[in-house]
Amino acid sequence: MERKVLILTDGKAGHENQSKAFARALGCDFDLVEVHFKSAFHKALSYLFDRLGIHTLSLFANNAPLAPLTTNHKPLTTNHSSYAAVLGTGSGTFYAAKSLARKMGVKCGVVLYPRGYRIASFDCVLAPAFDRPAPAPNVITIPVNLVASDEAFYAAGTEAFRTRYTPSENPAVAVIVGGPNKCSTMSPDWMRTQLEQIFAKYKPYPTTQPPNHLTTKPPNYELWVTTSRRTPPEVEAVVDSFPFDYKLLYSKDHFNPIPAFVKLARTLYVTAESTGMISESCTFGTAEVRVLDNLKPGPHKFRRFVEDLVRGGYVDGARKVDLSEQFTRARQLLTL
Repeated sequence: MERKVLILTDGKAGHENQSKAFARALGCDFDLVEVHFKSAFHKALSYLFDRLGIHTLSLFANNAPLAPLTTNHKPLTTNHSSYAAVLGTGSGTFYAAKSLARKMGVKCGVVLYPRGYRIASFDCVLAPAFDRPAPAPNVITIPVNLVASDEAFYAAGTEAFRTRYTPSENPAVAVIVGGPNKCSTMSPDWMRTQLEQIFAKYKPYPTTQPPNHLTTKPPNYELWVTTSRRTPPEVEAVVDSFPFDYKLLYSKDHFNPIPAFVKLARTLYVTAESTGMISESCTFGTAEVRVLDNLKPGPHKFRRFVEDLVRGGYVDGARKVDLSEQFTRARQLLTL
């Protein structure tokens, strides 16, 4: 029988998806429980309690789940002897995962670096390299965020894309546009400059040379683009002004073409703040990944993330992330 783990989620899709990816990589089925601290004070208290070796679920609100995202959501209880481990991603789940695992007598695994808590008392920590985790026997460093996708997901996404658009035989270059955050900007002028450079590189240009003069034209690439819910309207307007072969504006259509972009494109351009999309592009498919740098100056984690991937050959190269060794080590630490 397939082993099952319990995932604690803070309700953030980005965190929950990484926990799901972790469970699937471990070869485990899972149930989901949504947990929240009673208040910011109770979260602050969890750091002190953890340092003192106190692990209690009393810091958390009533954990009956909200409207279920899947039928796997369960109410929080310690009476689950069928679970082989407890997993969590993000600071809202670290203390709960450790506390619940101890009450259940099973191992605890977390994704992202639980800074502020006692690292040694987690059984397994999958820590992104950009967090610069301290070396420890239970800490496994990974170069990207985990992505909860598989070949079936990409096959279905590609098939759905083909019902909307029929690619030509020409190689495709795809652009994935995110949006600004605290460490990045995104202006219409910046976007226009980036797209002008991409079109100049990948679209053929007319020649005025005499017919008997040998000329070389770049190959006739297809150009695809998608924006996101975070893309500012004025930036979307700039994207819309360019003659892409395939164009998805999120403000007008919420279809997700990214699985097809990842599987079909020869080159993928992704805005630098989109760590999830960069992680997905560097993990799946065969495309060479390039980053459109919209990051603010400074040694922040977004900059470290991109620079680490460049050094590893995952960005500005076609090398793909392989986490098989890391997941083997995680299974050993969690005794799965």
